[in-house]
Amino acid sequence: MIGFLEGLVVTLKTTFRKPVTAQYPDPKKRLAVAKRYMGFPALLWDEDVDEPYCTGCMVCIRDCPTQCMTAEMKDNPKFADDTSRRRKIVDYFEINLGRCILCQICVDVCNFDAIEMSHEHELSKFQRNDNRVDLAQLLNMGKEYREKTGWAPKRPEKNSGIPIKKDDKPRSVRKRAPKKTTTPANTPIAVEVETPTEDAGEKAKTQS
Repeated sequence: MIGFLEGLVVTLKTTFRKPVTAQYPDPKKRLAVAKRYMGFPALLWDEDVDEPYCTGCMVCIRDCPTQCMTAEMKDNPKFADDTSRRRKIVDYFEINLGRCILCQICVDVCNFDAIEMSHEHELSKFQRNDNRVDLAQLLNMGKEYREKTGWAPKRPEKNSGIPIKKDDKPRSVRKRAPKKTTTPANTPIAVEVETPTEDAGEKAKTQS
């Protein structure tokens, strides 16, 4: 009987206690992640020409060990207008975050500064297919990552979409080797032969 009363007292104390649980996810109660934290991949946006850095070359897709990515490319209309120097641009991109193992291989093999490991790490969804993120969501993740960390491309001169003017293009000048003049084997060669004169003969006699 005494044990029952002691348990009842404990129950009454916890009844009026402030709850410690919270609705998840709550942005105000999330823990701040470190700047070097490696979350899910995200695509970056080139603000200079207002288009993605990604060209849809599919190098990251071929090297992905879990094959969680799919992408398609298309002709870049801005290249025809001479407002971008990217001939191809990504048209469709999808990542299944449920299969991604955060290995960063896609970032290491990308030659265009187009993909980066963001700070996104939430996987709690109401539906299973919600873990599939499309191009718009990936670009939004990259935008948030850029604003938080101040991300900048590693090779801006190489991967910038700003068109290069014709006057600014470096011209490679080749030094041409001098042409060798060859004569055919059957062609006679003229040789000049000095003929002895009378003065030269008289000098030879006097010297002897």
